[in-house]
Amino acid sequence: MMEKLSAAFAPVTLDVQDESHQHAGHAGSRPGGETHYRVHIVSKAFQGKSRIERHRMVNTALAQELAGGVHALAIHASAPGEQS
Repeated sequence: MMEKLSAAFAPVTLDVQDESHQHAGHAGSRPGGETHYRVHIVSKAFQGKSRIERHRMVNTALAQELAGGVHALAIHASAPGEQS
């Protein structure tokens, strides 16, 4: 995920957290984790875009992961100078 998001958005900051352990026993959870993630990304690519547009951009960049084993993705996307 880090590589794909870095390539797609040249972020100023990027943090990807695997939160799968917090969802053990919930829908989409599986042994070994890697099912629930939280992304904090700041990129100039998000300037002038709505929250929905930003989420769609991230979802498109991670389409393969979302079609595979990733069950949930919490996205915090902002442009430089914005609070996320």
